[in-house]
Amino acid sequence: MRLEIHVRPGASTTWVGGTHDGTLVVHVAQPPDAGRATDAAMTAVAKALGVPRRSVTLVFGATSRRKVLEIDAGSAHADDVVTTLEKLRRSS
Repeated sequence: MRLEIHVRPGASTTWVGGTHDGTLVVHVAQPPDAGRATDAAMTAVAKALGVPRRSVTLVFGATSRRKVLEIDAGSAHADDVVTTLEKLRRSS
């Protein structure tokens, strides 16, 4: 499944929740240099969704705040991931 996110680098803590223009917001403490914020965002999304980090890959948006990720949750966990995503979008 594909997931569009909006990354907010330089936050005081890393957390996932809320929306920005219809995309899931990922706050990361890392600065936006050398891909550190992107890597941190992908790790945060994997943790929030309960999937291994290797299951989250960047499709496009490496240098943008708006990114598209591919989440390989496996068919057994796809429903859980969708439910978790909806909860994360509603939180802030």
